[in-house]
Amino acid sequence: MGQKIIRFSDLTGKHVENDADLVRIVVRQHPDLADGPVEIEALADELTTVEELEELALDLVTIELHHPEADEPETVVLEAEAFNQLASAAPMAEVLRGAKRVARTIPSQAAAPASAKERVNYASLDHAGRPHKGRTTDAEKQLVQQHLDEINERLAAEGIRTIDLGSAEHVARYGLAALAEERGVTLD
Repeated sequence: MGQKIIRFSDLTGKHVENDADLVRIVVRQHPDLADGPVEIEALADELTTVEELEELALDLVTIELHHPEADEPETVVLEAEAFNQLASAAPMAEVLRGAKRVARTIPSQAAAPASAKERVNYASLDHAGRPHKGRTTDAEKQLVQQHLDEINERLAAEGIRTIDLGSAEHVARYGLAALAEERGVTLD
């Protein structure tokens, strides 16, 4: 005995004659989506062309609001045009070009388990370069190499030793030989 699978479009309920006509659609964000992304299928002719979809697409901006009294940031998505109108001193493009960069954390280190909440993530601009026991990760080295002056400013403001390009130990720990040479610093 054989089985026959009859497929229907999730959008219109139309019968699917040929599986090659199906388009897989992954919905990542939607106001009615509660438990993460979902997958639906539709017939290709039920969808507009890619060019038509791009014309319908909105330019959106996702921002985080870090209120001093809140424990967690608030994420807000708004149209780029509305966000751009918030800048009155200069065009938003100019404001963004001159803005301070936010360090991206390494995903495996950013999502620490609840039991490890007290562990410090040295692969972030908030903690990179601080003296610590253990191995210096490649992610921390990369942050220090790319943001040495900014990190040294933070360390000095916190009253912690700064990273010295003249120190053989610091240069070795953070992989700063090329930067020391570039700046003409000789090791002690």
